[in-house]
Amino acid sequence: MSFETLTLEKRDGVATITLNRPDAFNALNLTLGRELFHAALDVDDDPAVRAVVVTGAGKAFCAGGDVKDFADNLPRIGALVKELTTYLHGTVSRFARSDKPVIMAVNGVAAGGGFSFALSGDLVIAAESARFTMAYSKIAATPDGSSSYFLPRLVGLRRAMELYFTNRVLSAREAFEWGLVTRVVPDAELKAAVAALAQELARGPSKAFGGAKRLFHQSTWESLETQMEHEAQAIAASGRTEDFKHGVTAFAAKKTPTFRGR
Repeated sequence: MSFETLTLEKRDGVATITLNRPDAFNALNLTLGRELFHAALDVDDDPAVRAVVVTGAGKAFCAGGDVKDFADNLPRIGALVKELTTYLHGTVSRFARSDKPVIMAVNGVAAGGGFSFALSGDLVIAAESARFTMAYSKIAATPDGSSSYFLPRLVGLRRAMELYFTNRVLSAREAFEWGLVTRVVPDAELKAAVAALAQELARGPSKAFGGAKRLFHQSTWESLETQMEHEAQAIAASGRTEDFKHGVTAFAAKKTPTFRGR
């Protein structure tokens, strides 16, 4: 499938999705939203893909929704944002439910929906120059893109409210200290650091990764006993995978296992 507003590259088990509207700071319009959703479906369904990287072209990761597009379509803004969030939310949901680890490589500003999208990644690697801000209240908008779900869980309700009400801009280091970012690296090292991490994850036990992701998300609403039952069912299912067989056999023989995501 060809794309107009993003690029999709697959190599050595890693799929890299690059938002490619650099002149608009990779702001989300309907075309980019739709293509992002289709790219997410593509990489999730491809058994050769074992890890996913999302980043932005140019100086920004993603500046959020295309505000100029919003202004040009005020008579039908409700329908427009519902369509756009359908694509964005579908992408977030597909990645969250996927067995493949998703790395958000934040190479510049992540604002509004871009901020929300970045938070939804399993791992977030930020360049030193990256900046994070909600920005929604600047245009009298409420949050979208999953930030009202992930943000309070990551930083607590008080800090989530502060970020929304004040549009405080967090540096990459501040975002790391707040628990929004997994790792901060120098700008010149971002691509190499993300590539090395993605390759490491692509060699991992994909089915177990997916099961763990689902368990972590479920834990936010389940009781202790229910969550432990989910754990018991999941680890039993893990035990029936080829990767588990290879893992325990290699461990017992003091060898390094080779996982194939099956």
